[in-house]
Amino acid sequence: MAKIKHKTKRAYAKRVNVTGKGKIKRKHAYRSHLAHNKTTKQKRHLKKDAICNKSSIKTLKYAL
Repeated sequence: MAKIKHKTKRAYAKRVNVTGKGKIKRKHAYRSHLAHNKTTKQKRHLKKDAICNKSSIKTLKYAL
């Protein structure tokens, strides 16, 4: 009997990208507003994409 395919969680899929090696890339939070309270260094580091934790990759890939 064939396995049932899971639907992709579209809201999540729109927010992340899968790299060539299978890691999941995401954006940082806390950059959208109240930026005048944050230092330039904080804002610069929040610009860069982050890689999701190794421990949660299995769960996150299930949603994609």
